[in-house]
Amino acid sequence: MKSGLTAKEFRHDEQLLIPDWLLLASGPVQGYGVVVSHGKFKEVAPAVLLKTRYPGIPVRELARTLMMPGFIDTHHHVTQSFGKSLVFGEPSEIFRRVWVPLEGRLEEEHLYLASKLAALEALRGGFTTVCDAGTRAGGTIGAVARATSDAGIRCVLGLICNDVGGAAQDAAGIRERAEDHIAQWHSDPLVQPSLAISISEAATDRMLKWVSDLCAESDCMFQTHVNEHLVAVERSIEQQRRRPIEHLHHIGALGPQALLAHATLVTPEELAMLRDSGAAVSYNPVASAWKGNAVAPAHLMDVFGIRLGLGTDGTRSDGFRLLDHAESAQRFAFGLGVGDSSCGAGWTWLDLGTRRGAQVLGMDSITGDIAAGKSADFLLVDLDVPEMTPSWDLSWELVRLCNRSQIMAVFVAGRLQLLDGWPVDWDGKALMDAVSDVAAKVVAAAPIRKLHAFAADHRRASQAGGRPGAAE
Repeated sequence: MKSGLTAKEFRHDEQLLIPDWLLLASGPVQGYGVVVSHGKFKEVAPAVLLKTRYPGIPVRELARTLMMPGFIDTHHHVTQSFGKSLVFGEPSEIFRRVWVPLEGRLEEEHLYLASKLAALEALRGGFTTVCDAGTRAGGTIGAVARATSDAGIRCVLGLICNDVGGAAQDAAGIRERAEDHIAQWHSDPLVQPSLAISISEAATDRMLKWVSDLCAESDCMFQTHVNEHLVAVERSIEQQRRRPIEHLHHIGALGPQALLAHATLVTPEELAMLRDSGAAVSYNPVASAWKGNAVAPAHLMDVFGIRLGLGTDGTRSDGFRLLDHAESAQRFAFGLGVGDSSCGAGWTWLDLGTRRGAQVLGMDSITGDIAAGKSADFLLVDLDVPEMTPSWDLSWELVRLCNRSQIMAVFVAGRLQLLDGWPVDWDGKALMDAVSDVAAKVVAAAPIRKLHAFAADHRRASQAGGRPGAAE
C-alpha cells in the first residue's frame, strides 16, 4: 500500500510529529506528540503542550497512524541471507550441513551483498537494530559493518572467537583480533562490537572464559548458542559431564554480558543459573517452528526475572509476525496444557521486541523506546486498515493482527531510511539484481548437504509413491 507520505516532509533538523497513537514504555497513548531534534527525541508530551512550547518548528499530524519504537532483533545471522530458502524442512543442526559450507564460500563482495540484503529485509520488517552472531566466512568483518551502515540499520557486530575445530585460529591471534575489533567499533554511531563463540564446544574453557571476561570489561556482549538441539546437549554431557549452560556457569562465563541464543532445552537448575547470573536469552520462536527445535519457556523465564529479547535467527525479518510467533509458541507449548489463555497478555511480547530487547543488548541508553534523550529509531504504522477496525485493545492487535505491509516509514537516528517498504536514498532493486547475479554461483559451489527434498521434488516423489522426504 502507498502511504501518501513523502521523504521531503521529514527533512527537518527539528520537527513535531503528532500521531494518532504513540507506543510508550507504559503502553499505547493518544493525544501525545514527539519533538525529533537532530536525530533524537527531544521531548515526549501531550501534543497541545508541545505546540505551545515549540511554535516555530514544522508540525506533521499523522491521522490513524501509530508511532512506535523500531523492533530489536537480538539474534541474527546477516551473512546467511543467500541460503535462507535452503533450510525448509531440514532437521536440526543445519549449521553443519548448510551454513558452515555456505559461509566458507563467501568472499568480501559476497559478505557485503548478503549483509546488505539482510539489512534491507530487516528494515522492511520494522527492525531498526539487528544483533549479528558472527560469521565463519573469510574476508573482513568490516564488509558486514559497511553493508549494515550503508543500509542505515544499527548492528551489534559479532566476531567469532572459536579456538577449537576446523576454522579455529591460534589463541594469541584470536585475542589480538578480539581486542582490535572492540577498539575499532566502540564509538561508531551505528555499529556496536560484540564477541562470539559459535557453541561452547567450539572453544576451550580458557577461551570461553577469556572472551566472556573481556566483554564484561569492555561493556559489550558475549554471544553464544546454547541448549538448542538435543544432540548438542548430549554431546556436552558426554564431553564435559555437564549441560551447556551448566558448563558455562561452572567455568565462570555467565554474567550480564552473556547473551545466549535459543536456550530451548533448559532444566530448573539452568533457569536458576540464568536468573542468578544476570545472563540474557534471545528467544527465537520462528527458529523453533522452522527447525523443529523445542520452544524456550520464555514466559516462565520472564516471570522468573530472566532477561529476554526476541530474535529471528535469520529466519524471517518481520517484526509483527515475530511477535505473533512469540506469543503463539508459548500458548501451544505451555499455555494450552494448563489453561493459560493470556500467555503474556500481548504487551509482554511488544516489550520484549522493543525496549527490553535493547536492554538485553546493552543499548537501552540509546534506543528501544520513545523517550527524551533516546535516538529517534521508530516506525510509522498505518492503522487505517480493515484488520485494525474497530480497535479495542491496540497492544493485543499489534501482536495478533498487525503485519509488515502496514509499516509506512522506518527511521533510524531520526533519519528516514525506508518509505513504503523501500530505501529512500539507495536502490534496493539494484541490490536484489546484484544478489541474484552472484548467489546462485555461491550456493552451487558450496558443499551444502540437504536432507529434505525441495517442495517440487517432494510432490513428485509423493505422487509417484516414493519416499518424499529424501533429497537427491
